[in-house]
Amino acid sequence: MALKRYVIEREIPNIGALSEQDLSGAAGTSNTALAKLAPRVQWEHSYVAADKTFCVFLAEDEDAIREHAEISGFPASIITEVKAVLDPTAER
Repeated sequence: MALKRYVIEREIPNIGALSEQDLSGAAGTSNTALAKLAPRVQWEHSYVAADKTFCVFLAEDEDAIREHAEISGFPASIITEVKAVLDPTAER
């Protein structure tokens, strides 16, 4: 089964104020959950804002994303499947 790309919005109050060490610990927690779900879910990267993160994952389906959220303890407030990637080179 091919993996689909998802953007996961996570509401986490004050996450943008965490130290680099704290964010590293959060990444470790996520990686531990991912190891239990491999190869069904892969983490590409995350953007950290004031009270949210926006995480880009590859996954079989939304259920796999929800399992990661349950195991890691990080909420998956909104899960959106990416239908296409658009960048400046798309203009012809």
